[in-house]
Amino acid sequence: MPYTNKRFEELDVLDDFLISAIAAVPVIGEAFCRRILSVLLQREIGKIKVTAQHALPALSPAHRGIRMDVEVEEFRTGTKPPLMNLYDLEPHLQKDLDLPRHNRFYQAKIDARHLPRGERNFSKLPNLFVITILSFDPFGYDHMMYTIENHCAEVHELKYEDGLQFIYFYTEGTKGGNEKIKTMLRYLQHSTDDNACDDSTKELHGYVSQVKVMPEVRQNYMRFEEIIYYEREDAAKGTKVQDILELLEDYGEVPDSLEKQLEETEDMDLLKKYLKLAARTDSIDAFLLQSGLADSCEQ
Repeated sequence: MPYTNKRFEELDVLDDFLISAIAAVPVIGEAFCRRILSVLLQREIGKIKVTAQHALPALSPAHRGIRMDVEVEEFRTGTKPPLMNLYDLEPHLQKDLDLPRHNRFYQAKIDARHLPRGERNFSKLPNLFVITILSFDPFGYDHMMYTIENHCAEVHELKYEDGLQFIYFYTEGTKGGNEKIKTMLRYLQHSTDDNACDDSTKELHGYVSQVKVMPEVRQNYMRFEEIIYYEREDAAKGTKVQDILELLEDYGEVPDSLEKQLEETEDMDLLKKYLKLAARTDSIDAFLLQSGLADSCEQ
């Protein structure tokens, strides 16, 4: 989950925490997701079930799982399969992802759990819509939406109906779409009263306002900020230790005792000092003497 330094009051729907928090509120979450999907997809959305922050574990410890921000199950009427449309609703502010392959991996993990062991009728696999909402243009054509489907390269008129769509929405796109989609995307990125300027966004803003005054949601955000802070501290510490070790490795094998001592150092200022020493030292022995670690580290 990307870190945000926004105050709670400043959160927008596009921030992972807020969209998940709203989706998790009974009744409100369903109405909230139904309105977003009906506007973005320009069709009516039927009876739905919403699950926020849904984790799909890895097949084994050697592989990775996924965490879906918001999963929406829409139950279709009638008897003809598939009986469900499944929506993976994912806002993304992070730019350093290979989104097509990222979403391919998500799609595979999602599909894998929707066909029971022994089931031979693959038509029962739900339609899947992987919906990614972005504050940046993923493909560079300035479209507010990009709909990606599988097709046959040789026979363009051949319909390859596998029930899968990847839809990327760019909040500042100017091409394609329509005014309703444009207004919705603008509100999702900047969820202010001024941007709630049609019936759909006014409805959403009502839900946002209700959730933002819930004490438990505010408390959860404070805990979230604390968790993110310590995660960032741990990441920063790990990076500094790794940088020190890489600098020292130019002078030979780093003793295990020194590596352990560095990893156990909690003082970030001290690690900064060690990093500067490692950058200008001319040997591991010199680093040990200048850092004061010679006595505690055996070579």
